[in-house]
Amino acid sequence: MRGRTHSREFKLEVVRQIATGQKRPAQVCREHQLAESLLLRWRKEYEERGEEAFSPKQLSGTDALEARIADLEQFAGRLALENQVLKKALGRARSPRGTL
Repeated sequence: MRGRTHSREFKLEVVRQIATGQKRPAQVCREHQLAESLLLRWRKEYEERGEEAFSPKQLSGTDALEARIADLEQFAGRLALENQVLKKALGRARSPRGTL
């Protein structure tokens, strides 16, 4: 079962409260019904990425190119399928029953 989805702003607010000492981790977990393991992951990401935490990570040059290629291959596959469907429909329309 998937849990709740928390906004980036919520996550930042929670980890800032802990980082500044405003609240203790156990208190935050109780108040927001968060698992300690989840809070630990959020804190780790905040420590690693600071204010950029919880936003999509920028892909490296190679990873970005590979992702783009995969997107284009998927798009080409959809176009090929549409083309095949249209050719079938055109073939039926040109049959002796339904001459154009």
